[in-house]
Amino acid sequence: MAAAGGGGPSAGTGRGGRGDRCRKVYLFDRRKKESEQGDRVVQVGERSDYAGFRASVRQTLGISPEEKFVITTTSRKEITSDNFDETVKDGVTLYLLQSVDQLLLTATKERIEFLPHYDTLVKSGMYEYYASEGQNPLPFALAELIDNSLSATSRNTGIRKIQIKLHFDETQGKPAVAVIDNGRGMTSKQLNNWAVYRLSKFTRQGDFESDHSGYVRPVPVPRSLNSDISYFGVGGKQAVFFVGQSARMISKPADSQDVHELLLSKEDFEKKEKNKESIYSGFIRNRKPCDSVHITNDDERFLHCLISEEKEKDSFTAVVITGVQSEHIPYLKNYFHLWTRQLAHIYHYYIHGPKGNEKRTSKEVGPFNNIDIEISMFEKGKAPKIVNLREIQDDMQTLYINTATDSFEFKAHVEGDGVVEGIIRYHPFLYDRETYPDDPCFPSKLKDEDDDDDCYIIEKAARGKRPIFECFWNGRLIPYTSVEDFDWCAPPKKRGLVPIECYNRISGALFTNDRFQVSTNKLTFMDLELKLKDKNTLFTRISNGQEQRVKIDREFSFWLKDCHEKYDKQIKFTLFKGIITRSDLPSKKQGPWATYSAIEWDGKIYKAGQMEPRALYDETKIVPIAKLDRTFAEKAVKKYVEDEMARLPDRLSVTWPEGDELFPNEIRPAGTTIGALRIEILNKKGEAMQKLPGTGHGGSKKLLVELKVILHTSSGNKEIISHISQHGGKWPYWFKKMENIQKLGNYTLKLQVVLNESNADTYAGRPLPCKAIKFSVKEGKPEKFSFGLLDPPFRVGVPFNIPLEFQDEFGHASQLINDIQPVLEASGLSLQYEEITKGPNCIIRGVRAKGSVNSCQGKNFNLKVILPGFKEDSQILKIRLLPGPPHQLKVKPDSEFLVIENGTAFPFQVEVLDESDNITTQPKLVVHCKFLGAPNLPVYTVDCSSSGTSILSGPAIQVQNIKKDQTLKAKIEIPSCKDVAPVEKTIKLLPSSHVARLQIFSVEGQKAIQIKHQDEVNWIAGDVMHNLIFQMYDEGEREIHVTSTLAEKIKVNWTPEINKEHLLQGLLPDVQVPTSVKDMRYCQVSFQDDHVSLESAFTVRPLPDEPKHLKCELKGAKTVQMGQELQGEIVVIVTDQYGNQIQAFSPSSLSALGIAGIGLDSSQLKTTFQENTQSISVRGIKFIPGPPGNKDLCFTWREFSDFIRVQLISGPPAKLLLIDWPELKEFVPVINGKELQHPLIVQLCDQWDNPAPVPLVKINIIKANNLKLTPSNQQYKTDERGRANLGLFSVYAPRGKHTMQVKAIHNRNTIEGPIIKLMILPDPEKPVRLNVKYDKDTLFLAGGTFTDFMITVISEDDSIIKNINPARITMKMWKHSNNGNRPPANAETFSCNKIKGNDKEDGCFYFRDKAIPHKVGTYCIQFGFMMDKALILNSEQIIIDVQPNQPMKLVPKIQPATPAVSNVHSVANRTLVKDLHLIITDDFNNQTGLDLVGTVIATIKGSNEEDTDTPLFIGKVRTLEFPFVKGSANITSLVLAENSPGKDSTEYLIKFELQLPDLSRTLESYSLPFMFSNDVKKQQQMLAFAKQKDELSQSIEMYRTVFETSKQLIDEMKCQVEVAKSKEAQLRNELKTNNIDIPTTQQVPHIEALLKRKILEQEELKKKPRRSCTLPNYTKSSGNILGKIAHLAQIEDDKAAMVISWHLASDMDCVVTLTTDAARRIYDETQGRQQVLPLDSIYKKNLPDWRRPLPHYRNGKLYFRPIGDPVFARDLLTFPDNIEHCETVFGMLLGDTIILDNLDAANHYRREVVKITHCPTLLTRDGDRIRSNGKFGGLQNKAPPMDKLRGMVFGAPVPKQCLVLGQQIDLLQQYRNALDKLNSLTKELNSELEYLQSPEMKKKKQELDEREKTLKLMEQHLLGVTPTRKGSDSLGHPTKIEMTDCPNPPKRMRREVTRQNRTVTKTNV
Repeated sequence: MAAAGGGGPSAGTGRGGRGDRCRKVYLFDRRKKESEQGDRVVQVGERSDYAGFRASVRQTLGISPEEKFVITTTSRKEITSDNFDETVKDGVTLYLLQSVDQLLLTATKERIEFLPHYDTLVKSGMYEYYASEGQNPLPFALAELIDNSLSATSRNTGIRKIQIKLHFDETQGKPAVAVIDNGRGMTSKQLNNWAVYRLSKFTRQGDFESDHSGYVRPVPVPRSLNSDISYFGVGGKQAVFFVGQSARMISKPADSQDVHELLLSKEDFEKKEKNKESIYSGFIRNRKPCDSVHITNDDERFLHCLISEEKEKDSFTAVVITGVQSEHIPYLKNYFHLWTRQLAHIYHYYIHGPKGNEKRTSKEVGPFNNIDIEISMFEKGKAPKIVNLREIQDDMQTLYINTATDSFEFKAHVEGDGVVEGIIRYHPFLYDRETYPDDPCFPSKLKDEDDDDDCYIIEKAARGKRPIFECFWNGRLIPYTSVEDFDWCAPPKKRGLVPIECYNRISGALFTNDRFQVSTNKLTFMDLELKLKDKNTLFTRISNGQEQRVKIDREFSFWLKDCHEKYDKQIKFTLFKGIITRSDLPSKKQGPWATYSAIEWDGKIYKAGQMEPRALYDETKIVPIAKLDRTFAEKAVKKYVEDEMARLPDRLSVTWPEGDELFPNEIRPAGTTIGALRIEILNKKGEAMQKLPGTGHGGSKKLLVELKVILHTSSGNKEIISHISQHGGKWPYWFKKMENIQKLGNYTLKLQVVLNESNADTYAGRPLPCKAIKFSVKEGKPEKFSFGLLDPPFRVGVPFNIPLEFQDEFGHASQLINDIQPVLEASGLSLQYEEITKGPNCIIRGVRAKGSVNSCQGKNFNLKVILPGFKEDSQILKIRLLPGPPHQLKVKPDSEFLVIENGTAFPFQVEVLDESDNITTQPKLVVHCKFLGAPNLPVYTVDCSSSGTSILSGPAIQVQNIKKDQTLKAKIEIPSCKDVAPVEKTIKLLPSSHVARLQIFSVEGQKAIQIKHQDEVNWIAGDVMHNLIFQMYDEGEREIHVTSTLAEKIKVNWTPEINKEHLLQGLLPDVQVPTSVKDMRYCQVSFQDDHVSLESAFTVRPLPDEPKHLKCELKGAKTVQMGQELQGEIVVIVTDQYGNQIQAFSPSSLSALGIAGIGLDSSQLKTTFQENTQSISVRGIKFIPGPPGNKDLCFTWREFSDFIRVQLISGPPAKLLLIDWPELKEFVPVINGKELQHPLIVQLCDQWDNPAPVPLVKINIIKANNLKLTPSNQQYKTDERGRANLGLFSVYAPRGKHTMQVKAIHNRNTIEGPIIKLMILPDPEKPVRLNVKYDKDTLFLAGGTFTDFMITVISEDDSIIKNINPARITMKMWKHSNNGNRPPANAETFSCNKIKGNDKEDGCFYFRDKAIPHKVGTYCIQFGFMMDKALILNSEQIIIDVQPNQPMKLVPKIQPATPAVSNVHSVANRTLVKDLHLIITDDFNNQTGLDLVGTVIATIKGSNEEDTDTPLFIGKVRTLEFPFVKGSANITSLVLAENSPGKDSTEYLIKFELQLPDLSRTLESYSLPFMFSNDVKKQQQMLAFAKQKDELSQSIEMYRTVFETSKQLIDEMKCQVEVAKSKEAQLRNELKTNNIDIPTTQQVPHIEALLKRKILEQEELKKKPRRSCTLPNYTKSSGNILGKIAHLAQIEDDKAAMVISWHLASDMDCVVTLTTDAARRIYDETQGRQQVLPLDSIYKKNLPDWRRPLPHYRNGKLYFRPIGDPVFARDLLTFPDNIEHCETVFGMLLGDTIILDNLDAANHYRREVVKITHCPTLLTRDGDRIRSNGKFGGLQNKAPPMDKLRGMVFGAPVPKQCLVLGQQIDLLQQYRNALDKLNSLTKELNSELEYLQSPEMKKKKQELDEREKTLKLMEQHLLGVTPTRKGSDSLGHPTKIEMTDCPNPPKRMRREVTRQNRTVTKTNV
């Protein structure tokens, strides 16, 4: 461990990456307030302990040993030696405090990461969070935060307080939402977990610290109000970012002194993404309570107040959301009551308890109603709105509870642990209204869109189309899921006990536990309704808190009937009259209405006309029945009516007191005044009147006069003025003048007398007086104007038009008639126009604008147009004026005369201007500059289309061979704008001052000799050329002084390093002359800068030096065959020190030349002087026969000498020898069918046994016919070495001894080879048969389970083969047939079971609990072992007889038709049954009980037990008995008695019951329905109908079988597709983990290419040479032989492999066996020559512990610091197979042997270790050994080189990259197979779905529907008969037809059955 900034102890890292890995810890020192603010990083070693960690902390922070401190986590958990390893992880943040409970003096920042959990991928298919159904989702987002608070406060013993604060006060910051609770709070780790997306409470275990760790499901409570609703780790994050853009989490646990604060914001995420930082990481601020110094943003000023409230809280959590979405703020403000009401609805039962908000119950605080959810909203300048959800009394659940009069409670149990509590409430009808409450979100007034506008459905006045049940999950409303109804509470199809409308008066709620899945946002259930409506769901009723197992539909019907009778208060209508339409109601309610003449109310009858006579009003008066007054006086009414009829109004008198009279058909300008009107109402007598004649019931009605002005339009009449005037007694009917008639069109002024109360214009069926005046209104003169549609863009100097539109003072379109002169004004512009046109289309034409617009994008101007004389005479037109067309070209610099240097470019600033000097643009605006005055000058171009201005530049101006000044011309123009004048500039071009010429000189003394370009210089070979200089000149031939900048650009090709100081002096580096005269050195000096590239080069030719050496050269072959002369000659020359030849020989030199060599025969030597080459030639070299090899010849002359080597090769072939083959005298063991241990390699040799390298010599193998070798029939020939590799043969022969011989043919001579002896052994790994063991005495009963089958695979040597993949063992079963013994294609296949703890050793496979077929018969069972993809080894077939199971029921052998009988005289008409054969079957319809004897009792049953009027059998008896013998009963005839009692047209049952004395239990009886009548004709009719019914039932069942089978197949295929998709996704993720990405398209070609590339890479790696053990391994004749020790392990490091192999040299050849018996067999086979080691003879207690630390560690601490990278030798071994056995072997052989780098390191290590403990043997990578007794040195302790070990060395393992490639190849192959399977299954599923939608299947479905409808009509007609079977299905559930002989049809068989069933036609049915 090493501390940051310190030098603490550190364990050195050795080779192979075995160093001490470190953990990084962040430490905050908060002991004192003045401590540093930041954190310190401390590195903690992997093996460090707590004491070392504290010491490192002291050293890092400079803490004295006397000072006390504690180290804690951010959750204030103290670090101790007990929890150090599990707490101090990499990246953890820790505190340094004086005590655990010390107050945090300053805040800290804790690093966190909140990467999304893996469930984000697995569950990504659920709903998007806020897929709302027409409702604003904001309350549901707030509910997610309340869920978290409820979970957090679930353990509170007192009040659970939750506050939602809405801050909309701008003085306190921007809008914010805060959710605060007094729950248990969160530690920093729990807060980190909260930030992790999808980290649900079930996955917060292991490395996650959480308040849900070790989650325990809460105990059941009423309504599941367990507060366990914070579930998925998703909703909170989604909710806060739905509400706003930033969330600040503030929390304090109860047992902590610190407050933890986390800020997540969209802005922060975007910033991190932009900066490419880790997005899901951040900091948690840990601070003391009430510390808000970090809040510096004015937008969050409200947080200071919020944080200051922390002082009084022991624990809390606050979620503060800022950046509230703008669309949410108006909703929260304006609909405060609505969304708080929704929240009260969601949490109704949490707030009010299990029974809800009942007004009649007390409100004392209890365990279920101690939750206070308070919502407050703060706005600037307004009093806060504060509401407690408990105080809301109009949420829907409160309305449901308090309007209901009775309730029906029940409970549903779903498969698994799913429990649903339910309640149904009844809302009665009271007199004239329903009491079912309206839902604002789903009002009962809402109609279906498809309802007719003129239809009003009475039945839906209560609940309407709303579902019955709202759904609650753990007591909390799931708003978007509701359940319409259940079968037992839905309105019946036939009339039931109560009227159908009663079913619309019920509401309900369902309360589920958490066994039902909801979406992560808790808006919908995933499968609630599906599970509840499953046939296995059990409903029970709850009565007085107890569950009752009853028929739920019957109980509900009786309860509903009771509610209807008790609580509905209705009125009976009688004497129906007809259907009418009521025009006094809205259109949708106007009809049809039924009318009646009387009602019966509380026992009294009231008739129409009794209440008020019609003659009084001459109209139908409609009064609510509840308000009827049943006291009336008919005579008084009649007299009153007669008096009133005599005084009715007759006409109107109209006058215009103030003038402005309106005349009929008058045309007026808009706005013309209509004068005041005075009206009088006159009766027929001419008397003025103000009211109707009074009646006897409350006085007379006043008359009013209504004035209406009606506008007549094409779409209808529209009232624009409507006034009503009444007579005041002192003033008449009066209407003021009207000045607001402005719209154009035709009008009618209508005066109408109306009644005061109803505004009716008729009375007593007669219209009241009225008067109408028609007139018209037209437009006025123009008073204002506006602009029409302009045609932009507008450009400087380009004319445009301004269209004008005129209106009168009321906005009506008008026209300009008079002449007018417009005035145009605009600041900064000069404006002109051509003319203005009059008439309908008024336009100011030819407007031109000129002025400055500043930029190419133009400038906005306010163009003011003034029309003198108008009421509104001016309008502002906003235009954007762009620059005009190009007019001139401006070029900078402005000077006409420019000076530049040759070889440089000159930039021009160009601007394109319009006529107002604005920079302008237009397409293809390209400026050109052409230079004139010299050839090959460049042309500059620049595009100003987008900016109008740019820099005009281009290539440098370069004129060749310029020595003096030269004048050029530059012409700048715009080719596309001919009207723009070009600009010309004069340019003076000066010669360049840059380098133009380079010269090289060689200085000799005071003289400098120029070396010209490409000169050749002669110099002594190997010498150095000194004093080379250079000079440079510019274009003006001026010498250039070499500067540092120029020196850096000078390069030479003869040396990479140049002395810069020498270059500054003009000196070049020295040139080294080549040592060979044949080598000429090319020297080049180059200079290159931005302007020029120069070079000067010369060639150095070397000359020979003084004589130095004698050199011999062999010309011709270097080989000499034994006994022959060398074919070539040897040439001898004299050279200098560098090997350059010197002419030093003469003919007299021959005598001085000496030749010597080992084995040289000098008798034939010949020497000759070659004058032309000045050399000596030597011939006749010959050697005495001996061992072949290299021979050295020594040549001497004077003081010089030289050696030459020739190769002495063998003579002609004479023998044939085997290479690397075992002793020929011994038999070589080989397993039958396996390869030989060594390849067969033969070598041709001469007579002296030297290898003869003669190629293409044929080799043959001579052997017996019963010995077969593969590969066979191949020709073998020797290679260039005279060697032939016949390959590695596989041997097939009978067990025993065999021989074979190798022969060669050379030059038609046969060369005999050695005889090879082979010992053939059986193959212990070749499977030859399967052994099956099972209990053969057991019985196989239908539908039961098979006994256990144990399977073993037996090899050639009769041993059990182990290490077999269980997936390769299968069991097949099929129905036995006489067609052959091969299993059919549809045979059912089983896989073997997993191994149990008490099972036998490896190699045994078990098939347990496999299902026995349901049908009796003979079956075949066969087990198979898949040896490869094509070859399967099968066991012998097992024939079993499946016998019937236990007797269960009595059934007919053939199902009889439904009989129909009568009680007439004819016996045939009274016969119920003929030849009925009853048998006993088991549960699977197999006949059984053949040995049973008993009695069958037949009894006729009615509809219920009390029904005594049932038919009797012949003889007037109710029961008959029949004998049951040998498992059957034959009833030949069963007849009714003549005139038998019974109800006509009724269905009865004949119940057959079997009594068996030998059987203790009762069997299920058989019931046969029959139809009874008293009439023969009806009997025949019923019989025909029954027959048709049976036929229809049979055909319907066949159709259903087709569809059910298709559905079952599709369900299975969908399941297979889902499994395949899951497998494909899993493999894709694994590939991604292995850095392999698969594209979404073209997947298969990509995978194929990738596989091919990976396989090639793997093969290339395998081909690379690596160390291997050449010691032959021992043949594994049985599974008990592991092999030789040299082959059991591999070592990667070469040096370690060398020294360990040498250390174990005496054991490398030892064969390891598992048993002593196997070792003894090897001993016997090799006559004791092979050493063996049986593992069962090793004393394992003395074996070393492979996990033991090295000796220099004592008690886990480093005792001393070793050198040389010590490591246990055993840790360097890798074992390809049998790891456990190999560890035993090498643990015994190596013990604790340690390997280090060298001898010094080993001696140091031993010297230190022996101070504390015994030191084991030490090896070094250099090959030294120190024995455990300390002895080292000598040859016996020094390892030889690797090549001296003769192959007895451990091999090297396969490269790691090869293993990685193997894994990737395997994954890719699996993924390709999974993809192929997925594509195949998907294609098959789509095909099946397409077929299901085919016309053929649709036709079958239609035929099924028609038959079912026909059957239903037939039953209705037939069962006018009273049924005796309640709730029976007309089709019943007959025994399913057996479709195959296979016992349980596999998937393939079901598909075949489906295809067969598709052929069902009308003929079949």
